[in-house]
Amino acid sequence: MNTRYRGLWAALICAVCAAAPAAAQTPAYPTRPITMVVGFTPGGISDVMARALAARLTVQMGQTVIVDNKPGAATTIAAAYVAGAAPDGYTLLFQDMISHAINAAAYKSLRYDSWNDFSMVSLVASTPLMLISSVASGVTDVKGLTALAKAKPDQIAYASSGAGAITHLAGESFKKLTGTQAVHAPYKGGAPATTAVISGEVAYTFATMPPAISQMKGGRVHALAVTSPKRVSAAPDVPTLREAGVPLDLVIYLGVLGPKGMPAPVVGRLGAEIRKALASPEMKRTLFEAAADPYPSSPAEFAALMKVEAPKVTEAVRLAGVVFE
Repeated sequence: MNTRYRGLWAALICAVCAAAPAAAQTPAYPTRPITMVVGFTPGGISDVMARALAARLTVQMGQTVIVDNKPGAATTIAAAYVAGAAPDGYTLLFQDMISHAINAAAYKSLRYDSWNDFSMVSLVASTPLMLISSVASGVTDVKGLTALAKAKPDQIAYASSGAGAITHLAGESFKKLTGTQAVHAPYKGGAPATTAVISGEVAYTFATMPPAISQMKGGRVHALAVTSPKRVSAAPDVPTLREAGVPLDLVIYLGVLGPKGMPAPVVGRLGAEIRKALASPEMKRTLFEAAADPYPSSPAEFAALMKVEAPKVTEAVRLAGVVFE
């Protein structure tokens, strides 16, 4: 072998040897089950969407994605758990980002930094809330609910999915904007809050769309309004709050987070798999039934949306007077 080719072979061998340690430092992902934590009880929009996404990711990634419900304290228990986990991509948080922003604004202290202790992976979907009333209340529209609350100040109650949750903020904002008084009854999730309306324990709630639409179709609650700027296709006969004379828009943005410091290749793989999942027939059906729109994003787009929405939420928290220790 002449000198020229010996030099080429030597260079090639050196390049291969140099690349081997780098490849060894980036193991395949995932190699074991992934846990996706949800801060609410089963049945609400976060749980429904997380389970549908987990099922698709399990098929696509070849590893089981387990949904772990850790309800309570307006998702702060779940968020703190994930913030403290190893940043290896095996513990994720499926989060209602508006509740995440509410917690950052309403709590005087948290065990984590809402914006700096997490890796943003991807947004998943957006969806409004639905204002529903109990059949027992006799209320069938927003005007009737306002009249009842004014006639019986602090004698009727509304349910929320937990103190500090978006449903709580919606309830307090509704009271401020309509000049009404009602007692707040917090529950550990959207499903039990909706059940309280069905049973007549409370007069109304701002429910997430899956249980609200299901109970509305079954005639077990009255659907009064949705909190989106326009009506939703899954319930076209239900007006918006603005149409009903209440200038309130609240849209939930659902997203996937991980602990701070997740490797970029892992974040990239998860983001790509989430985009693929949202294009599947199964996820499209789940989104339609939940009156939700797909909202895949890059981490940078995720952060940009929160930079716009978080100040709005902070102002709404201030107006509603929601403060927690």
